[in-house]
Amino acid sequence: MGFAVLENQVGILCVICMVLLLPALCATQDVFTYSSRATYYGSDNSHGTPSGTCGFGEFGRTVNDGSVTGVSSLYKNATGCGACYQVRCTSSQYCSKDGVNVVVTDYSESDNIDFILSSRAYKRLARPGTKSSKELFSRDVIDVEYRRVSCRYPGYNLMFKVHEQSEYPNYLALVVIYAAGKNDITAVELCEEDCKHWRGMQKAFGAVWEMANQVPRGSIKIRFQVGGKGWVESKNDLPALWKSGIAYDSNIQL
Repeated sequence: MGFAVLENQVGILCVICMVLLLPALCATQDVFTYSSRATYYGSDNSHGTPSGTCGFGEFGRTVNDGSVTGVSSLYKNATGCGACYQVRCTSSQYCSKDGVNVVVTDYSESDNIDFILSSRAYKRLARPGTKSSKELFSRDVIDVEYRRVSCRYPGYNLMFKVHEQSEYPNYLALVVIYAAGKNDITAVELCEEDCKHWRGMQKAFGAVWEMANQVPRGSIKIRFQVGGKGWVESKNDLPALWKSGIAYDSNIQL
């Protein structure tokens, strides 16, 4: 009987703990850490721009269905390229509770504004099914709160694209795309097929990494440093006869 009473008491305590804990977890999930301001570029409901300073090209125009942004302090000397943020405006009268998730594709700076959103992303800040988006567009600059979130690209592995400025075989530039999670790519290294020695690429601009002269010949192994810490090696090599403008699948997920 004593054990039965004790088990019942423990069970009641567990239920009480869960009741108390669940709201705390929900509240934590809804915390937006930072405050700033946002504005927009482009015509109503337009995608991003392929000319962003991150060097993503067409990927930067259409990724995330065009919900992209230029940033200022979050650019972090281009390390912030490809990062994802959840942004929502603070006026409950016009703004949705969830806001919009955006991908950083460009550097932008304007009067204490951290986010210059594509108009498509800016429109998604508004409460759905209302005329709130017209009010937001009329205000030009709005107060927002934001947080870093994991990037999600269903159906895509991490890929490395041979930038259009590459010139086979002596100049190779790569840009990393579809980097899922909260992962900043902080270094890229190459190695010839026998892989006796890894050689680092240099940052060219934005998210573009380059190697001029002495580019490895034959099939090239590639690895990426994630968050300034560990290395992740592509399961697929860059083909010996690589071509500019072509994206290759690493067959890995971050």
